[in-house]
Amino acid sequence: MDMGVWEWAHLCTWIPDLLNRQQTCCNPYKYVSCCPLFAHIHAMTMELLLLCITLIGAVCCRETFYGDQVLRIRASNEDQLKKLQFLKTLEHLKLDFWLRPSNPEIPVDIRVPFTSLQAVKVYLESRGIEYSIMIKDVQALLDEERAEIEFSRKLERNSKSFNLATYHTLDELTADYGKDSAITSLLNNLDIFLLVVTNPDGYVFTHTNNRLWRKTRSKTAGSNCIGVDPNRNWNAGFGGPGASNNPCSESYHGPRAESEVEVKSVVNFIKGHGNIKAFISIHSYSQLLMFPYGYKCTNIDDYSELDAVAKSAASALTSVYGTAYKVGPICTVIYQASGGSIDWSYDYGIKYSFAFELRDTGYHGFLLPANQIIPTAEETWLALKTIFEHVQDNPY
Repeated sequence: MDMGVWEWAHLCTWIPDLLNRQQTCCNPYKYVSCCPLFAHIHAMTMELLLLCITLIGAVCCRETFYGDQVLRIRASNEDQLKKLQFLKTLEHLKLDFWLRPSNPEIPVDIRVPFTSLQAVKVYLESRGIEYSIMIKDVQALLDEERAEIEFSRKLERNSKSFNLATYHTLDELTADYGKDSAITSLLNNLDIFLLVVTNPDGYVFTHTNNRLWRKTRSKTAGSNCIGVDPNRNWNAGFGGPGASNNPCSESYHGPRAESEVEVKSVVNFIKGHGNIKAFISIHSYSQLLMFPYGYKCTNIDDYSELDAVAKSAASALTSVYGTAYKVGPICTVIYQASGGSIDWSYDYGIKYSFAFELRDTGYHGFLLPANQIIPTAEETWLALKTIFEHVQDNPY
C-alpha cells in the first residue's frame, strides 16, 4: 500500500529528529537498515526517502555526543585495574578511553556514550570501583566551543580591529632577533622546523565530522573502520604492548610500520636532512614531559641527561602560571606504548627526543577551552626554549 501524504510528511519530519538524537551520519542506509517501518515502503517512495535522507546527511553529517559523559575512574589495586582492562575489551559499549588503564596510580578517563552509561556505572559500582563524572555532557562542551568559534568569526567579519584574540604567529619567533640575546643566539645556531599539523586529513575531519577524531583517515583492507593511530605507527617496537591490531581501535597500529603517509613523510624528512639534533612531539592532555622509552621499560643510555633537561624545562614552564608537570620516561610516567615517534627518533640517533602532553589534568581533557590557548602556549614556550638552549650548548 502506498503511503499517503500525511504519512510521508510525518516520516520526513521524523527522520531529522532521528538524525539529531543519534550520532549524525552521512550514510543514509544506516537508518534504513535499522527501522522495520522502511521494509513496507513502496519502491518509488523509497527512492524519494533515500533522497530525503541523503540530502539531510549532506547537511548534517557531524557526529554528536548528546548525553555522553567522561568518567574519571580510580583503581585502588591491581585486581580493579584488571577489571577496567576487561571493560576495554567490551567493544559493543563503544567506550573511548582518553586515558587507558595502566597502573593504579594513574586515573582512567573514559568517554562513555549515553547508551552505555547505565551499564558502565553498574559495572563499576558492583565491583566497588571508585569513579566521578569529569564531564557531565560532552556535547554541551562542544556546543559552547562551536558558539565561541562562530562568535569569533562574526567579530572577524564585522570588526576591522579583530585579531584572532591576539593569537600569536610564527613570525614572533624571529621578532626578537637582534633584541633578545638568547633568541638571537638560538636562531644563529639552530634551524627550527615546525610541523604545525602532522595529521592534516584527521584535523579537517575534526572540523567537518567528528570533533574527537584522533586517527588518520586511511582505509584498512578487510575492515570498514577508518584510520590508524599515527603515534603507534612508527618503527619502534612496532606492534608491541600498548598498540592494537584491531582496525576499529583508537590505538590501531596499522598494517605495518610507517604505513601512514603522515608518518612516512616525517621519517623521510628527517633522514633526508641528516643533521637533526632534537625531536619534540606535542600532544594533549595530562601535563607530562616525557622521554624514551615507551615500547620497553628500560632506561636509555642518556637517561640522566634527558631527565635533567626535562626537569629544567618543566621548572621553567611552571614558573609562569604554576602549572605542574610530571617528568620521566613514557613507560614509567604513563604506560607502555609501542610505535611512538620519540622512541623512533631516539633509536635513529636523535638524542634530545621529548614528548609533551599539554594541559590539563582532567577537568576538560581533550576539550580544553579556548581561553587556555594563550597561557598554555606562553608556558610551553619557556620549556621549549630551555630545551633549545641545552641542545645549543651541548653539541654531539
